[in-house]
Amino acid sequence: MAMPQLITTLVATGRAERSGILRNGVRAVMGRVRGGRCRGMFGRGAILRAMKQRLVSSRAQSASDVTLVPCLSDNYAYIIHNPKSGLTAVVDPSEAAPVKNALESRGLSLDYILNTHHHWDHVGGNEELKKDYGAQIVGPAEDKARIPGIDLALADGEVWDMKGEEVRVIHTPGHTSGHCSFYLPNSGAVFTGDTLFSLGCGRLFEGTPAQMHSSLAKISSLPESTLVFCGHEYTQSNAKFALAVDPSNPHLKARCEEIDRLRSGKQATIPTTIGLELKTNPFLRANDGAVQKGVGIGDESGKSEVEVFAAIRSKKDTF
Repeated sequence: MAMPQLITTLVATGRAERSGILRNGVRAVMGRVRGGRCRGMFGRGAILRAMKQRLVSSRAQSASDVTLVPCLSDNYAYIIHNPKSGLTAVVDPSEAAPVKNALESRGLSLDYILNTHHHWDHVGGNEELKKDYGAQIVGPAEDKARIPGIDLALADGEVWDMKGEEVRVIHTPGHTSGHCSFYLPNSGAVFTGDTLFSLGCGRLFEGTPAQMHSSLAKISSLPESTLVFCGHEYTQSNAKFALAVDPSNPHLKARCEEIDRLRSGKQATIPTTIGLELKTNPFLRANDGAVQKGVGIGDESGKSEVEVFAAIRSKKDTF
């Protein structure tokens, strides 16, 4: 089935000047991002390659656009806006001010606040944004006692109509016990919080290797063209580890060159795609002999994928 087009924008937390259309409907925004971390135009590489692989369906006009809002030192919040329905939501606002600046720069209000999990750097802006905009706070039912100001708790497998935007809730424990991811099939996007990162995965603070491996399997089963919006700009450091355990992977080598180019220009590396992660993310490749060798596991070890995944995660923890 043809996937709709998703327009992605990087917005500065202060003033932003639109630079127009690049290609395939991908918008870029010129502007200064706070702290000088992401000065310049949004990186074209992974997004444009993903967009070139996608067909624009008759539903494209109803797809939402996603704005990346840098927060704190390396977090991203994401503003979801559907021009047709008027829907505006934000995912994981670690602080309110950058989100408010991004909303004001586009003349938008705020309907919903979506939280993937309870950690302070994903919910820190909840209560101020709710107070200022009257937005409803939505989060995982498994973590509702720890989400500040939550109004709507959604369970695993639940499908929620967010003002015309279908949202599928995926329970993805591992980083935390109640973590969830939000999949928007009509917009071809998944918001993975601190479960799946670009070239990595979250630390296991409350879950087990088996839980995280299962969570990553759920996410990686989505269509390969799905855009992945994760919680942090960790890609360059994750790439160093990935190369250390999978040094002969040609897809990974090419991707690392692109990442270095983007980061040298203070450009974002997010979003990635499911297809790209399957080819290059060692945490999704526990069944690959090269990755197993990279973490010291031989072909005849007889270890399960979960055991290999645990070894990869343990090696990353001390890398």
